[in-house]
Amino acid sequence: MPETTSVPKKPVLFVLTSHGTKGEGGQPTGFYLGEVTHPLAVLEAAGIAVEFASIKGGEPPVDGLDLNDGTNVRYWNDEGFRAAIRTTVRLDDIDPARYAAIFFAGGHGAMWDLPQSRAVDRVTRSVFEAGGAVAAVCHGPAALVNVKLSDGRYLVAGRNVSAFTDSEERAVGLDKTVPFLLASTLVERGATHHPAADWTSKVVVDGRLITGQNPQSATGVGEALRDILSA
Repeated sequence: MPETTSVPKKPVLFVLTSHGTKGEGGQPTGFYLGEVTHPLAVLEAAGIAVEFASIKGGEPPVDGLDLNDGTNVRYWNDEGFRAAIRTTVRLDDIDPARYAAIFFAGGHGAMWDLPQSRAVDRVTRSVFEAGGAVAAVCHGPAALVNVKLSDGRYLVAGRNVSAFTDSEERAVGLDKTVPFLLASTLVERGATHHPAADWTSKVVVDGRLITGQNPQSATGVGEALRDILSA
C-alpha cells in the first residue's frame, strides 16, 4: 500500500526575532528573510497553514533582504505576506495548543532575544510535549539553548542538531560580537552538533526536532517539517 499523506488541522507557528542590532556596534539585523520564505513556500505548497509571531509582536526587523532570490521576491511583493509580517502576534500572547509545530527562523537578531524569552521556553515546551514538532534554522536554534522540558532537562540534551557553526560565525567576523557561539552552546547543553562545510546545506532530524545549519538549509528544514506533519 502506498503511504498516505494528510494535512495537519493545526497551523505551524513561525517565530521571528524582534532584535534589530548586532551587539554594541549597532549594525542592523533582524530575521533573515530567506529563512522564512523558503520554508514557507514548501509548507504552503503542501497546503499547511502558517501563522506568524515575534518576541515583541508587530513588525519585526528584517535582514538578508536578497531580492535576487526569486522566492524572496515573490513573497516580498505579496501584500498578504507583508501584512502578516507587519502584524505578528506577540509570542507571550500565543496559545501553544493551537499549533502543530513551531519554527524559529534565524538572522543574527535571534541570538539576543530568543534565548532570553520566557515565552519561547513556555511555547516550545508545550508544543513539543503535546506531540508537536520543533524546527529551527541557522541562528534560529538559539531559541533552543535554554528551553527545558517539564522534567528539567534541556530539550536538546541527548539529541542530534544542526545550527550555524562556530566556523561560519568566524567567517562572517561576528564571533566576538554575538553573545555566545551557538553550536558550542548547544553542545554544552548536551546536544550532539553535526556540522557540514561552511555554507553547505545540512539538515538534522531527530524525532520531532528538526534543525538546519544556515540559509542554504532553509528549504530542507521546510521539507523535513512538511514530511513529519504530513505523515
